[in-house]
Amino acid sequence: MILTLILIGVAGYKLSPLLLPKADVTVSPNPGCDLHVGACSATLPAGGKLDFAVTPRPIPVTAPLELLVELDGLEADKVAVDFAGVDMAMGFNRPTLAATGPGRFSGQTTLPVCVTGRMVWQATVLIETGRTRIAVPFRFDAGK
Repeated sequence: MILTLILIGVAGYKLSPLLLPKADVTVSPNPGCDLHVGACSATLPAGGKLDFAVTPRPIPVTAPLELLVELDGLEADKVAVDFAGVDMAMGFNRPTLAATGPGRFSGQTTLPVCVTGRMVWQATVLIETGRTRIAVPFRFDAGK
């Protein structure tokens, strides 16, 4: 019984990065960002820049969304976007974006509808470069 509990604890610890995005560095987006209006940007460590856009605008729920991340001054090994409900857990939604050119990554996802109608979301852009993981969280609301 004790061995089973220890094994469950170890497995949970090892798998936790899949559910909870961990980062070495968290960067705030530039003030005045509104993903419903256009791309948002953030200044990255060592002088790099990130631009993040979601289309169509305004951002709908239960419709395909196009995600675009552009990096300037930083080479990334992997880019993903983690979508999480701020006030309510909405399940795992973390698409990995495909490299489409130098510093350019794109992909698709769909936001589920919330039973309460309008919902605040956090889209955290996760950039892996070498041994460093950078997280840039963007908040927006979607729904009725």
